Amino acid sequence: MANVHFEGVTKRFGDVAAVNNLTLEVADKEFLVLVGPSGCGKTTALRMLAGLEETTEGTVSIGSRVVNDVPPKDRDIAMVFQSYALYPHMSVYDNMAFGLKLRKIPKDQIKERVGRAAKTLGIEMLLDRKPKQLSGGQRQRVAVGRAIVREPSVFLFDEPLSNLDAKLRVQTRAEISKLHQQLQTTFIYVTHDQVEAMTMATRIAVMKDGVLQQCDTPQAVYSTPANIFVAGFIGSPSMNFFEGTLEESDGKLLLNSKAFRIQIPENKRKAYGAYSGKLVTLGIRPEDIHDAQFVPPDVQSASISAKVDITEMMGNEIYVYLVSGGTSFVARLDPRTSARVGGEVKLAVNTANLHLFDRTTELAIT
Repeated sequence: MANVHFEGVTKRFGDVAAVNNLTLEVADKEFLVLVGPSGCGKTTALRMLAGLEETTEGTVSIGSRVVNDVPPKDRDIAMVFQSYALYPHMSVYDNMAFGLKLRKIPKDQIKERVGRAAKTLGIEMLLDRKPKQLSGGQRQRVAVGRAIVREPSVFLFDEPLSNLDAKLRVQTRAEISKLHQQLQTTFIYVTHDQVEAMTMATRIAVMKDGVLQQCDTPQAVYSTPANIFVAGFIGSPSMNFFEGTLEESDGKLLLNSKAFRIQIPENKRKAYGAYSGKLVTLGIRPEDIHDAQFVPPDVQSASISAKVDITEMMGNEIYVYLVSGGTSFVARLDPRTSARVGGEVKLAVNTANLHLFDRTTELAIT
């Protein structure tokens, strides 16, 4: 079993808590992604698991063993760093085999492991080359291969795709997901890119200022964010937020903001009714705002209008930046939209996917 458990883990640098009371369980063979902005503590948590940082408080366990005082080399983990950290004077084969040679693994086993890993990663033809003869994507695969040959219980990835161009990031992202399916080993992956998190993870752990905000499946984190931070961080473009007041009128519950006034669906009245008369924050994702002429079927919508500020053609859709009542927001519209800069556009908001948050706690109202 290669489950990982953080129990009340804190890491302080002086008076600053880089990780604050982290409790998190990672199941055997799971692909968990730690995601959040720079400085949120995700890499520090990974380094504590790897043994590269000491914990200030709490325990870190791999399987049934607490590893706080276990040296990194004895933790049965392998780590892939943001920088490839390849030896420039060694061939690809020697880079991948180096750790095994230090552990006195027999030569025939080393050859078999390196060959198998190279075949898995599609780099068999590169084994005689030096790192300077490789592209960025090939170097990253060598770094991953160096981790694979160790056959660890847990793989750790610290933003491994940051140095790749956009197209290669997409390709390598798919390769790492496929690799996880093939190896059936626990993967813990750190990134600031929420697209990587959404596309690769079994579960996503969202962090902010050293504190775990939410840990759930990608779909659950997207559909039911725990608070305003998670709602705004997950999704691209980010969720739109509007400050407003919930009001009762003619037996209906309405959200009145500077930008618009819309009715809350009947099936959400019970949940939101306790906040009637109170200030709240309304969240609407850009993909839930449609051109009124091209509303998908079966969408329960409310009509609003706004002035078009900027448009960005993406091919299969258009990002339209809008202004209404002095409030700016963005919509992902059908490319057939007639929205033009400087003009007015009628929109339909999918009220089934509205999100309401408490203004004081910033927690989701459910």
